[in-house]
Amino acid sequence: MGGCGVTQPSAVPDESSASLPYLLRDDENRYVPTVSARGGWGPSVSGHVVGGLLGWAVERAVGDPQLQPARLTVDLPRPTTLEPVEVHTRIRHDRRRLRLVEAVLVQHGSPVAQASALFLRRGPQPDGHAWSPSLQMPPLPTDGTHPSLFIRTYGWGSGVQNPDPDWPHASGRKFTWLHETRPLIDGEPFTAFTRAAMAADITASIANWGTRGLQFINVDYTLTLSRLPEDPQIGLASLTHHSDDGVATGSATLVDQRGPIGTAVSSAIAHSGFRPVPNT
Repeated sequence: MGGCGVTQPSAVPDESSASLPYLLRDDENRYVPTVSARGGWGPSVSGHVVGGLLGWAVERAVGDPQLQPARLTVDLPRPTTLEPVEVHTRIRHDRRRLRLVEAVLVQHGSPVAQASALFLRRGPQPDGHAWSPSLQMPPLPTDGTHPSLFIRTYGWGSGVQNPDPDWPHASGRKFTWLHETRPLIDGEPFTAFTRAAMAADITASIANWGTRGLQFINVDYTLTLSRLPEDPQIGLASLTHHSDDGVATGSATLVDQRGPIGTAVSSAIAHSGFRPVPNT
């Protein structure tokens, strides 16, 4: 199970935490989580780190910049422990206009998380317009003082992360701007798709955060993209939340500074064990 929550996922304060990567490369397919990889649901790797690694792996397996990552589904059936993890990928279908890729994370010989990704070949945009709901995001903060990942949250409640006191909507629809400044993998530059894959894990938090905080943990998420983000800052706006008998589904729109880039949806189950880790 995954879930980043609403806090910087570092296990303990560290004087070098601002630059400490989430993962160290052990060999070609083996990675070691650092203390920064810990999430808010106990001694396990944060869901956004798991999703980021899977997204990075499938993009690397495709290796064709003309193919647009259009869909990424990440399954989080069990916790990924803070131990070395292996990543394996395979191409399931390879056709002229699409490529379907799978990736799996393995610990102690057993799968702990997996992903399926669809890449589509870009082409001419058809004429005409299709209806889509309008979206007004809070302005992107420019003060430059924020922890890795969450720049600011809106509508989550005054005690959560670093809310904007000037944003008038204290409840209701929730928003956040993200900027991941911590490297995912030591020595590997961020790609736009990796950033989007990590951001999409926040869908469960932004959609399921209620009047008593976060009481659902996500067990999967699916990201669909019409284009890649053009900026390192990615925004999320909650779209829906539906829950009953401890089962929830939620969705969010992802944006960059130019506008919407895609949508994410997540399934979650009731869980009261969320304990935010202090920011550093």
